[in-house]
Amino acid sequence: MRDILITMIILGLLPMVIKRPWTGTVVWVWLAMMIPYRLAYGFARGLPFAMIVAICTVIGIIAMRPKMAWPKSSVKTVYLMFIGWMFVTSIFALNSSALVTEQLVTVLKIHFMVMLAIALIHERKQLEALVWTLVGSLAFYGVKGGIFTITSGGSGRVWGPSGGIIEGNNEIGVALVIILPLLYYLYQITERRWLRRGLLFSGLISILCVLGTQSRGALLAIVTMACMLGLKSRRPFLTLLGIAVVLSIAIVFMPDSWSSRMNTIQDFKADGSAMSRLYTWTTLWNCAVDRPFVGAGFRTDNPIVFRLYGPAVEVGGYDFAGGQVLVAHSIYFQALGEHGFPGLILFLLLGIVTWVRASAVSNAASKIPELQSWLPLLMRMSQTSLLGFAVGGAFLTLVHFDLPYYLCAIVMIADHIVKKAQTQTPPQPGTTAAGALPAH
Repeated sequence: MRDILITMIILGLLPMVIKRPWTGTVVWVWLAMMIPYRLAYGFARGLPFAMIVAICTVIGIIAMRPKMAWPKSSVKTVYLMFIGWMFVTSIFALNSSALVTEQLVTVLKIHFMVMLAIALIHERKQLEALVWTLVGSLAFYGVKGGIFTITSGGSGRVWGPSGGIIEGNNEIGVALVIILPLLYYLYQITERRWLRRGLLFSGLISILCVLGTQSRGALLAIVTMACMLGLKSRRPFLTLLGIAVVLSIAIVFMPDSWSSRMNTIQDFKADGSAMSRLYTWTTLWNCAVDRPFVGAGFRTDNPIVFRLYGPAVEVGGYDFAGGQVLVAHSIYFQALGEHGFPGLILFLLLGIVTWVRASAVSNAASKIPELQSWLPLLMRMSQTSLLGFAVGGAFLTLVHFDLPYYLCAIVMIADHIVKKAQTQTPPQPGTTAAGALPAH
């Protein structure tokens, strides 16, 4: 029954996707983030729904010829350079050509749909539909996991949706941290009381879910993100105080086993998982030093990389030189190991220019009456989400996770909305120079 229902919902959306291609990018986000067909138990689990939606979106673009905009932006320039560099490193990859090509195609699908979203979404209503979909898709697992944490007394570990990149407890924890600031944004702009209460409940219980993942990286990320969220909110002191109280109550609720696991942050040398990460990072660093421009290419978790560059040491009782192959466990070392120093620089630069551009968009939007009530807050929350990814991703292999690139897309779309509004709104007296958004 669940398979039939999910299939009918997705297929029922296809006519709308063809008629309004921008909705295809939103449906794609829903499928990529929530992976709803994985909630089924039968035939729906294996159907290529994402590919069907992507094809229908392209058909809609060809048939309906919607207005597509490719706004000039430093974010877009760096983004395209990063994608282009992945092509280069794939040519020189150490892994088999079949595996490298498979991963390259998977990654390009993600970025292709992100670019389509940037080109097709031009208005506030469309942008907020994208934000609602991002938040709702992941908040579903936040609420589900939060309830599980309560019913299990905090002793059970929360996991993400099966079959996706955020299947692991660490990954779903960081993903929830990333969307919490966007959830706060929706709470602030929503006027319906019942919906605000639902968002508030989702946010609070998602915080409990993050703790229930028992992820140390997610804990560091949520504390860092919470501080930034307070500073970026409309009422910094009250928000910081409220978040501190909620986090304190949630932590007190967690059992001793949770506290014991979190305490290993202080003594990482006694933790085998942490030491295996250090071993992997050393391996990827050695690879990057030997191949500084192109790295090892996609899929560094292969015997060739570890046989060539892994230090022959025994860590935590395991002889890693004896055949252990591990994933990067860090977005920074993953970018470095896969794409060399140029790839790492472009990856970091993408985050930096997105942050800087968000500030510029926020400042410009604050001077435009129809935008000042919502767009500056969205930009500040996007920055807070980026920080959550930067901290939580330091311990996870999430360079090719869709969500952070949609944060870049949100900033670029907002940039386009502001520039469009500036051409339609007469400059206010005394703000001609200061209110204009730099064209980069």
